[in-house]
Amino acid sequence: MAIILKVEKRDKKTDTVALRKTGRIPAVFYGKREPSTAISINALDFAKTYKKAGESTVVILSGPDIEVESLIHDMDLHPVTGKPLHADFYVFEKGKKIKVDVPLEFVGIAPAIKELGGTLVKVLYDIEIEAYPKDLPHRVEVDISKLIDFKSVISAKDIKLPHGVELAIGGDDIIASVSEPKEEIEEVVAPVDLSAIEVEKKGKEAKEGETGVGETAETPKTEKAEKKDKK
Repeated sequence: MAIILKVEKRDKKTDTVALRKTGRIPAVFYGKREPSTAISINALDFAKTYKKAGESTVVILSGPDIEVESLIHDMDLHPVTGKPLHADFYVFEKGKKIKVDVPLEFVGIAPAIKELGGTLVKVLYDIEIEAYPKDLPHRVEVDISKLIDFKSVISAKDIKLPHGVELAIGGDDIIASVSEPKEEIEEVVAPVDLSAIEVEKKGKEAKEGETGVGETAETPKTEKAEKKDKK
């Protein structure tokens, strides 16, 4: 089902920075038989439209002297906020099939993951398909329940596509697989010999309590010398 997006024609000389401050973003639509036309769109309306349509759902651009069916082809995002700064719309030829990339949605439970402890490896996150604009799906589901062991793989030809949709890539292209769990290496800690620590501690205390030989021989001499001086 197509989504309607309100647009207005834009003078290419318009200051885009000033335009964005008004809550609108610059955009353009074009096609093989459609000249490039500059437009502006409400930023919030575009964000909502992209969330619903992605790049594979028909968007009808509607405004004064404008009524075209298109697909969101590309957009520029702010590097910090992630908000859209500019958008491109591709106007397709009516009555002809088009090729687009559609995101993949992985569903189901894989025995190789649940029972064998493996990890899902997603080789592709989207897939190129071909269909008439009205038949384009928003996303394509991938059933991972076929991954029963670590040798199992899901190829493009294994995906069940909606009616009227065909693959635009090779059927043998790998979509997903499962990797084996990594063996955890246990760190071996040597047992601590408490008796050796105790013996070493006692030896240290005894050494610190000993009186030096020089001090034993010298002390009596010092005391006698003091008594002699008193006499």
